[in-house]
Amino acid sequence: MARIALYAGSFDPVTNGHLDVMRQAAHLAERLVCAVGVHPGKTPLFSADERLAMLEETASEVLGKAGCELKCVTFDDLVVSAARRVGATLLIRGLRDDTDFNYEMTMAGMNAAMAPDVQTVFLPASSVVRPITATLVRQIASMGGDIGLFVPQPVVARLKQKFPGVTGRKNP
Repeated sequence: MARIALYAGSFDPVTNGHLDVMRQAAHLAERLVCAVGVHPGKTPLFSADERLAMLEETASEVLGKAGCELKCVTFDDLVVSAARRVGATLLIRGLRDDTDFNYEMTMAGMNAAMAPDVQTVFLPASSVVRPITATLVRQIASMGGDIGLFVPQPVVARLKQKFPGVTGRKNP
């Protein structure tokens, strides 16, 4: 039986930090399901379909190199419900700092109470991507800044459609 992991987030947009966590998660499971959260109270920059397309475009190569299958879905309910729907036994959570850790520990405890059969796994962000957040990427893009170090090139192209003044030099 294949080990399935679920990595949930808004992915608005997909960042190099997200890809870093996916790269690490690929060593823990045969299938990684990236689940785009859809919340009616929030207005994301990219639609759910655009976020799914970005994930498929940017993550498939990363996971393919590791021999991990990628599946992308949306969800609008509890993350543990989404995990059960796709057969995941692992919830992947990336950590950048102690603030993330404290929040994620609380969430892991609540999720464990609701779904004891689904284990949360924390993966620390690599030092080079630790400061990257999708919120900061959106802010930099909206002000015409260079986001090339923070997101993969296909995401730069999509952000240029939303913010024509944005630049995105290629990642080193």
